[in-house]
Amino acid sequence: MKRLGAADWLSLAAAPVFALMAALTMLLGDSHAGLLCSQGGAHSPLTGMATMYLLMALVHLAPWFRLTGERRG
Repeated sequence: MKRLGAADWLSLAAAPVFALMAALTMLLGDSHAGLLCSQGGAHSPLTGMATMYLLMALVHLAPWFRLTGERRG
């Protein structure tokens, strides 16, 4: 197994950080999201900051899959 550098650790940190942000947004609400994003008039289950953070967490799972694949291989 190769030694992990700073960039590797940063890429591994992305998914858990986004998952934590999604959980906090779900618990605390989207009230502060309007400061950064337009809230538009659409009320779809796919809108909102929590959904965005969950999708970002899923997208950033690739380094975890690579790491577990290297350990099994």
